[in-house]
Amino acid sequence: MNDPDAKPTKNLRQETVRVLLPLPLGDGYDYLVPPSLTLGKGSFVTVPLGRKEEVIGIVWDEGSGKVEASKLKAITSVLDLAPLDETTRRFVDWVAGYTLTPAGSILKMVLGGQLRPLKDKDKLPCTLADFKTNLSFPRKRESSAECQRGKRLMSAADAAQLDSRFRGNDEVGENNAQNILSEYGNYIDTLAPVLSPEQESAAAALTAAVKDNTFSVTLLDGVTGSGKTEVYGEALAQCFKDGRQALLLLPEIAMTAALFSRLEARFGLAPTLWHSGLTEKQRRLNWHAIKQGKARFILGARSALFLPYADLGLIVVDEEHEGAYKQEEGVIYHGRDMAVVRANVGAIPIVLASATPSLETLHNVQQGKYRHLILRRRFGEASMPTIKIIDLRHEKMPTQSFISDPLLQALQSAVENGQQAMLFLNRRGYAPLTLCRACGLRLQCPSCTSWMIEHKRTGRLHCHQCGYNMTVPKACPTCGAEDKFAACGPGIERIAEEIAVRLPEARTAIMASDTIADAKAAQAMVKQMDDHAIDLLIGTQIMAKGYHFPRLTTVGVIDADLGLAGGDPRAAERTFQLLQQVAGRSGRAEEAGTVYLQTTNPDHPVMRALMAGERDAFMQAEMRERKNYHLPPFGRLATITVAGADKQQVIDIARHIAAASPQNKNMRILGPAPAPFAILRGKHRYRLMVQAGRGVSLSSAIGAWLAPLPLPRTIKVQVDIDPYSFL
Repeated sequence: MNDPDAKPTKNLRQETVRVLLPLPLGDGYDYLVPPSLTLGKGSFVTVPLGRKEEVIGIVWDEGSGKVEASKLKAITSVLDLAPLDETTRRFVDWVAGYTLTPAGSILKMVLGGQLRPLKDKDKLPCTLADFKTNLSFPRKRESSAECQRGKRLMSAADAAQLDSRFRGNDEVGENNAQNILSEYGNYIDTLAPVLSPEQESAAAALTAAVKDNTFSVTLLDGVTGSGKTEVYGEALAQCFKDGRQALLLLPEIAMTAALFSRLEARFGLAPTLWHSGLTEKQRRLNWHAIKQGKARFILGARSALFLPYADLGLIVVDEEHEGAYKQEEGVIYHGRDMAVVRANVGAIPIVLASATPSLETLHNVQQGKYRHLILRRRFGEASMPTIKIIDLRHEKMPTQSFISDPLLQALQSAVENGQQAMLFLNRRGYAPLTLCRACGLRLQCPSCTSWMIEHKRTGRLHCHQCGYNMTVPKACPTCGAEDKFAACGPGIERIAEEIAVRLPEARTAIMASDTIADAKAAQAMVKQMDDHAIDLLIGTQIMAKGYHFPRLTTVGVIDADLGLAGGDPRAAERTFQLLQQVAGRSGRAEEAGTVYLQTTNPDHPVMRALMAGERDAFMQAEMRERKNYHLPPFGRLATITVAGADKQQVIDIARHIAAASPQNKNMRILGPAPAPFAILRGKHRYRLMVQAGRGVSLSSAIGAWLAPLPLPRTIKVQVDIDPYSFL
């Protein structure tokens, strides 16, 4: 393992070096190296920049020689931090080149603003000594629910005796470190669950990949409730026993709450978290612990991928198909794809886990690039849920009602039988439109081409694009009519309101991104479900990911067709994945589950595939459709979005960019045309679409295309290589 406290062994003896700064300023600047300083590649240094007294940067390479040494400023000092490792530096350069982003912007994510020095009283999490003295190993044995998912191999008395050995107060010297690590390995072996033969086979393949310690990609493809977490948990355990760091990526912060307790109980080790919900102090301590190699188990959102790991040995990307892995602003990247790159650069294995893998991942499996491990059965006695279609074309529903009678009866039956139910609608707020009944005006955000969404919880109208909010006007600004604004269509708050009237005995709760602000709130919601303080959970896609509620037997989808509109080439795939994941929340214990899909298009291929349980056939049909139109994964796409306050200037620049496009028979330029959100946060937006053959390096081609074009400072040009969303 790399020594986190090692100093540079090879000095850069050139009189100048290139220093990369965590700023969007290109690829770094040359600085003089004072004779008094000892530094090497990766050294943390302070340098003067413009009018600022000093800025922290990283020595990236030898000086470029583009500027005479006599005109350069000198490095001020070298920080007392171990150098940034070569793997991280290579990863930064690769991501910068691929996304056409200044390397300094990538470095900013690596540093995370956490370069403030540690204080003497600061306690870093998860040191090797903690295995002996301070770790909070599980004090109680598994709950009945955990017993159902896999019995432990050790009695409570034996576990308590071993636990006491780890809670001794004697100090751990460096010469005893390997012994302590070995003891810890033995300890987590005693916490391992009993796996099914199918799980054992998959786990053996993953642990072998960790032992090989070389780059490989494995798709862990298991139906919902098949125990994928327990399987990749064995790979994590092997990584810990080898004394290396492991990273588990999740698509949503809220999911950390659902997994945290299970993972802590499995490994006797609380994961070190990394996501936007941490306090500044938590981020600082966790960053230093990760860089020093003291934090062994990191659980985080996509940004955790860029941290400077001391000795990363494994990456697991859970729910790899999720669109939430795509970063749409700032540095635009897909967390899953960059995780594969990070594993490749670091020569380590990576596991992609999903019940509904993406077409891109399945295509890589078919091409022989990824290994494929399949879990076809749910764990234990649980069976896959029955899926029923409710054809809304033939349902007579009361005015302003959105829940059909068959679905309402199923919900009522579940509540009366002491079970739990879930209603899903992927639409936040109370209503998607607020309409003037006198003249038909739709209230729109003043800064975006986005409708204002009514939220009863706040009593205001909200723009889900820029955050602008307002009260409902008393008078229509167009026709002057008073008290004529009406809510049109349902959001989850409106569904909750209908349930309160039609099923008043049910104890309900709403689960959405605006009601679950952080992992703590998600944990509280999970506890309420576990304690059966909730009969009916109403929510958006946030509740469709990774949650295990044993009493949940009935799931209803209010508008199963919602994601199919709009012409997005990924619409059918995403809708199938989302509905399959929602359906997978039901019947995960002894009681069988039933899922009701309300739809006006029961013959759509997505609905037919869900009804028949024919995921693979549906994905193959989607694959053929993509191939016919040369769409990913059989072709390449990129978007170039031009934004600015002056609409005509935006149009002119977009046309100028299109006119300068390269003459390449393997590339097709579409547009410019108004972006789907033609105005966003007060900026007008026009977009070009680039379609290319699979073998075209879009990053290089677009970089060479845009580099010589003079662009005014009032215009922002944003490139998205391999776009996920077309909004």
